[in-house]
Amino acid sequence: MLRTRPLSSRRVTASLLALMTSAAVAGPALAQTATPPVAAPAAAAPAAPCGGDLAAFLSGVKTEAVAKGIPAEVVDRALAGAVIDEKVLGRDRAQGVFKQTFAEFSNRTVSKARLDIGAKKMKEYASVFARAEQEYGVPAPVITAFWAMETDFGAVQGNFNTRNALVTLAHDCRRPEMFRPQLIAAIEMVQHGDLDPATTTGAWAGEIGQVQMLPEDIIAQGVDGDGDGHVNLKESAPDAILTAAKFIKSLGYTAGQPWIQEVSLPENLPWEKTGLQPGMTAGQWFALGVKPRDGNTQFGDLAASVVIPQGRKGVAFMTYPNFNIYLEWNQSFIYTTSAAYFATRLAGAPAYEARNPEAGLNDEAMKVLQTKLDAIGHDVGKIDGILGSGTRAALQREQLRLGIPADGWATQAVLDALP
Repeated sequence: MLRTRPLSSRRVTASLLALMTSAAVAGPALAQTATPPVAAPAAAAPAAPCGGDLAAFLSGVKTEAVAKGIPAEVVDRALAGAVIDEKVLGRDRAQGVFKQTFAEFSNRTVSKARLDIGAKKMKEYASVFARAEQEYGVPAPVITAFWAMETDFGAVQGNFNTRNALVTLAHDCRRPEMFRPQLIAAIEMVQHGDLDPATTTGAWAGEIGQVQMLPEDIIAQGVDGDGDGHVNLKESAPDAILTAAKFIKSLGYTAGQPWIQEVSLPENLPWEKTGLQPGMTAGQWFALGVKPRDGNTQFGDLAASVVIPQGRKGVAFMTYPNFNIYLEWNQSFIYTTSAAYFATRLAGAPAYEARNPEAGLNDEAMKVLQTKLDAIGHDVGKIDGILGSGTRAALQREQLRLGIPADGWATQAVLDALP
């Protein structure tokens, strides 16, 4: 879980990187940029020290850690043998892009095998999940879906030395303001006996354990679920489950409320209102003809959005306030929607109805679309062939102007209609 507090980043998990590497999809796709985290800037904060001679840099880290109350001998032990990991820098510079539709990505990640294993895990650790829900209000399916999506239930946790990864990223002057505090937190974990600087491994950006958390979050939200006196997210499933539950609660999860719900849509829906934007309640959507597939309309008073990952002819979901915790966990729209859908499947929902979405645009056609939108005067950001939030918003405005259903889905017909 590549993130800081407050919310800062898009992130790439080990399992997501594996999908990007082994399952690149050509042709029409809803693309998301798989970027490393970008820390939220602190107002008037001094620049974090970075770069230069590594020994001098580590000396500065030691001074800061000691000033925070960590014994000097602990800092020395934590930093002894630290080196720059060029492979970490390579990952950080990769700026990888995966281009898969929601259907493609969700079908790969929400597999029968994962659903079966998830069901077994929820049964095996039933008492731990019961405690998680009792103490933090987070149900087992929500936690289990993240557990599966992040590391395949602990099977793929990353093999980068965590201490070296954080030293590398803190020393590098690209985003030291994010990673230097994580390095200090890792040293604190050494003090607690929860991290071995020589042997603890994880993802390339310093995330640790079965639910992939950064050191600051582990210190703030870690729970000793098995009672051994330590928070061991790598090897202890109870620790991972309860820590994830506490963290999810801290992101604003409300017990007893839904997070996402499959819906069917009428042909005359005001499509320009769709997307992750505020202003509507579920009841107002129901009044417009939106129908939950499961028939449950009891949460009509809650704020809600209708999201259509592949346009109005594809699958549709209604998202509720609890969906925001998915966006906090990972800002990739495909990942978050897939994770939320995964949780509903673990809770007993059927597979979604894929329907028959219109074909999207390939990379080059998407760049042409973005160029046209930019020429009209819309801010779509970088012309990169990616149907991101800026391009979708601009596209909806143009669709509305042209009298085309404003669902934000880029098709050849929309491209041809633009001047």
